[in-house]
Amino acid sequence: MTGMVSNCLPGIVSASGISTCANGLSDTACTSALGFRNSRFSGTNLAVNGGIKRGFSRLQCVASLSAPRAKDLLAEAEERWQRALDSPLEGVPFTYEEFADALSKYDFSFEIGDLVRGVVFKTDFNGALIDIGAKASAYLPLSESCIHKVKNVEEVGLHPGTEEEFMIVQEDDDNGRVIVSLRKLQYDISWERCRQLQADDCPVRGKGMNQEDMVDKELPLKFIEVDEERTRLVLSNRKALAATQLGVGIGSVVVGTVQSVKPYGAFVDIGGTSGLLHISQISHDRITTVENVLQPGDKLKVMILSQDRDRGRISLSTKKLEPTPGDMLRNPALVYEKADEMAKTFRQRVAQAEAAARAEELRLQKEGGFGLRDLAAPAVDALGLNELDLDDIPPAEED
Repeated sequence: MTGMVSNCLPGIVSASGISTCANGLSDTACTSALGFRNSRFSGTNLAVNGGIKRGFSRLQCVASLSAPRAKDLLAEAEERWQRALDSPLEGVPFTYEEFADALSKYDFSFEIGDLVRGVVFKTDFNGALIDIGAKASAYLPLSESCIHKVKNVEEVGLHPGTEEEFMIVQEDDDNGRVIVSLRKLQYDISWERCRQLQADDCPVRGKGMNQEDMVDKELPLKFIEVDEERTRLVLSNRKALAATQLGVGIGSVVVGTVQSVKPYGAFVDIGGTSGLLHISQISHDRITTVENVLQPGDKLKVMILSQDRDRGRISLSTKKLEPTPGDMLRNPALVYEKADEMAKTFRQRVAQAEAAARAEELRLQKEGGFGLRDLAAPAVDALGLNELDLDDIPPAEED
């Protein structure tokens, strides 16, 4: 090696410092000089004719030859490299078997429906990988990331490092990973919210469908049925509108339009709320056919007879507005003209009946007795509800 170096150095070292070697070093000479013979660096192409193919440049070669400890350091690095290949666990205080035994003591089993917390550590166009503390990562498909259709998981706020609660929807896929979902979790929360809104009788707003006059029109709605098992939600615009009519109490007169006529009565639109004018509440005189008195589109004044807020139903009457029995058949214009006056008289009768009921209640309490049926009788007579058989009234048509 001394000969090779002495042959090379005169062309490398000059009075001005390090210059280029006229002929360069051969691959064999350089690798031998650097101590790389029979190593994984043997045969590496070096500087040739002043250029660099790959490996070491002439300057690197000279610098390495000039370092006193270069050979020892390179030999030590080579030894450590080989030792790492031969014994990768050298210095690790446990074996593969001990590590596997330690893992087996932890329960990583999951069941469908379990809720787990996880951290997103990778996302792509198809979904996200979630670290849930198990042996393998969980997978969140894009289709399970949201109730709504999204283009990527970033749209729902999932980025590497995001921590979230997920639901297990599939135990293992083809890659041995559990499948998790946000979509199923959101559905469960939505169903629970609907049940709560129904229980609290809270109104919501939604856009109409199917009927031409309601398409894309925002409407107030109330829940009347929430059935998660059958995936069925039923809402009523009529019930929501009836709730807005709370300021219009029993005995109030309102203007309405006949929507439809049935054998048992007529449905009347009173400011967006549909009320039933039963055949028995049209006139004191007997009516055999509703169509002989009312037609769809007719404008009329009606009095609020009763309200069922839970079912969203309103019962109406023109009978209570007749100055004399039969006026609704002979002279409906007179009925509408005297409507407010007759309704005032009706409300006075109701107030008198309520006062009589309270007085009767006090008397019965003093005597030690209490009869609800006797108490309610005066009010029932005053309202005329004894003439109205509610069992004969079919369910109102839903919106």
